[in-house]
Amino acid sequence: MGDWDFFSILERGGFVMWPLFAVSVVALAISLERLWFWGRLHSSRETQRYRKILRAFRNGDRSKAEELIDQPGNVYDQLARRMLEDGPDDSTAVEVIEDLRGQTERFSGVLSSIITASPMLGILGTVTGIIQSFELLGGTRALVDPRDVSAGIAEALITTAGGLIIALGALFPYMIFRAQSERALGRFEAIVSAAKQGLGPTRNWSVKK
Repeated sequence: MGDWDFFSILERGGFVMWPLFAVSVVALAISLERLWFWGRLHSSRETQRYRKILRAFRNGDRSKAEELIDQPGNVYDQLARRMLEDGPDDSTAVEVIEDLRGQTERFSGVLSSIITASPMLGILGTVTGIIQSFELLGGTRALVDPRDVSAGIAEALITTAGGLIIALGALFPYMIFRAQSERALGRFEAIVSAAKQGLGPTRNWSVKK
């Protein structure tokens, strides 16, 4: 890229590029961790085992369910184990699911904040770059090299583009992870319903979305 290598872009974008770079690293780390988490949780193998647990619950086959549940297991295993140990009670189910949401919705608030903050940081860089250019144009010193003014304009454009790129790059993983979290919530409901059907009295139960 010639003069437009990575470190040159950081330098031309001004000080705002450093916090933008920091949040991009955080967003990438969170996205990779969540991809690993959801990839394992909703893999074809784990999905088949989850369905077998549901079938065992509906049939009231406690021994088969205990055989299928891993130790310590994923979030579905943890919920299913509590249903076996404490019974398919509403209060127990809600308590366990609220605890498990910490795993399924981990870092979602951070990723959402990055999506919101990145364009705002880009706008801040735009403002500082334009101010720099105006100070040169309105100063008493005669401009010899027009590139002095273009440096401020470049800073404004680079930070704006950087903020938008980071926000868009984080938005799509965030939406995917939210969809996976909703899918997990539906599976929680299915586990509790199946446990009630096979292991206890059937009552209306739902999770507030």
